Amino acid sequence: MAPHVGGETVISAKRAELAGKGGIKGLLSNKKTSAIGLFASLGGLVYGYNQGMFSQILTMHSFSDATQQFAANTGIKQGLLTSILELGAWVGTLFNGYLADALGRRLTVVVAATVFCIGVIVQACTQNAGYVFGGRFVTGLGVGSLSMVVPLYNAELAPPEIRGSLVAVQQLAITFGIMISFWIGYGTNYIGGTGATQSNAAWLVPVCIQILPAIVLGVGIVLFMPQSPRHLMNTGREEECLQTLARLRSVSTDDLLVRIEFLEIKSLYLFEKETSEKRYPNWQDGSFSSRFKIGASDYLSLVTNPSLFKRTTVACLIMTFQQWNGINAINYYAPFIFKNMHLPGNTITLLATGVVGIFEFVFTIPAVLWVDKIGRKKILIAGAIGMASCHFIVAGILGGFNHRFDDHRAAGWAGIVFVWIFVINFAYSWGPVAWIVVSEVFPLSMRAKGVSLGGSSNWLNNFAVGLSTSPFVKTSPIGTFIFFGCVTVIAVLYVHFLVPETKGRTLEEMDELFGSTGIAQDDAIRKARIESEIGLLALLGVEHTSDDKLVEAETAAHKEEINEKATEFKTEL
Repeated sequence: MAPHVGGETVISAKRAELAGKGGIKGLLSNKKTSAIGLFASLGGLVYGYNQGMFSQILTMHSFSDATQQFAANTGIKQGLLTSILELGAWVGTLFNGYLADALGRRLTVVVAATVFCIGVIVQACTQNAGYVFGGRFVTGLGVGSLSMVVPLYNAELAPPEIRGSLVAVQQLAITFGIMISFWIGYGTNYIGGTGATQSNAAWLVPVCIQILPAIVLGVGIVLFMPQSPRHLMNTGREEECLQTLARLRSVSTDDLLVRIEFLEIKSLYLFEKETSEKRYPNWQDGSFSSRFKIGASDYLSLVTNPSLFKRTTVACLIMTFQQWNGINAINYYAPFIFKNMHLPGNTITLLATGVVGIFEFVFTIPAVLWVDKIGRKKILIAGAIGMASCHFIVAGILGGFNHRFDDHRAAGWAGIVFVWIFVINFAYSWGPVAWIVVSEVFPLSMRAKGVSLGGSSNWLNNFAVGLSTSPFVKTSPIGTFIFFGCVTVIAVLYVHFLVPETKGRTLEEMDELFGSTGIAQDDAIRKARIESEIGLLALLGVEHTSDDKLVEAETAAHKEEINEKATEFKTEL
């Protein structure tokens, strides 16, 4: 196994000694990179705003008229109208992996923002439900791509000590978008009145506003934002990669940390290239068909290899439970749920909905501070127990006071408070932590495709929740909360018994948890050998490790393989 100290590799420990502070101090000391990451996170804001905005306009009289009463029909029709965006996002996510490599991270963001704007324009021209269906699907294509490429871009720009925090900004941006969408919808709802006199501007303004951050993101990332250093390395522009890193860190190219970071990027690029060549020696012509075959083979391995299948199951089921604990049912249909509690007036219902967004934003922040100290499992279990309890309490309140809330206003407000507590429990736990677990369980060489599968599970389940919640709420509001509560209880049991703690685990320790494939150990040895060959270990002063023999053996085998190929080439000549 690769050398490690206290759960970290020697190179990581040495790198941490030389690097600056993490967390908030690290973000402040890396002002330029942090500012770029915050700007790129407009992509998350766009998605979050769209998600919250649509739940607001669904209840508007003028929007119902524009869709010829289609949007007002709670049930399968309204569910499909809501969830079609998630179906488009799933498709956009699948295409994003190829586009991000073929076009580069910046241009992929531009394409995604452009597609998103086209979808918004189609919705703004709505004359019937067909416009909304088409517009939301196209918007979803852009949202799905942005949801994957923005965290990727941020991760590749950030130094290791603030990478987690900067990537977590994406989740904060999403919740911020949800929060402001509720209050914008609350304000525009009164344009022209709330009944038959309501102006079309009531729903057109919140729909069209979302074009602004998308345009700012698309234009700004081309004019002012740097290309991803990782993409520059992948396309053979090594010197440009080094120059970009130096500019990002506001130092010269001779700076020790910049040289180390440059060599880390180079070592990972060489690692992935060599791993692919070794695993698929006959498919390395660089064509689209060869890349497709390699990708398909890797995806197949994720479900046919027993150890990898266990990891894939964890990734996909964690995302399944993240959606079926009911959070997006609240985000999409909170106005309808709160209406069942017969609060006095539409104003109070919308205010109650708006507080959901505030809580979801504020209580996402602690996750960044707690997750590496407390651990993943404890936070997921605590959050799920809190959410399940709230579901059952709200179901009890609805069952005990249904059709009698006009005479028991306190019971209605109690139900709303427990919905808020449910959102708080989700915000600090399953919102950000589920993505962390998914990113940690796979071996290095299979991580990108494994996370991609987890992401696709997220969007497909998001689509299913959006489609089914409206008819479920229409048929039985009480049953809706009981169902989500039962699913969340199952999530508690699943995490407790079948999901290992991944905090501080090395790749090799993941093999111990899920069953050895040999992949993690091979990955660690190959990576250490490459780091030695390009001079990274020497630069860090950790050339000699406790596992030198393994590294030397792998190096010797690698040299022997090169000699054999050279001999074959001479023979052919």
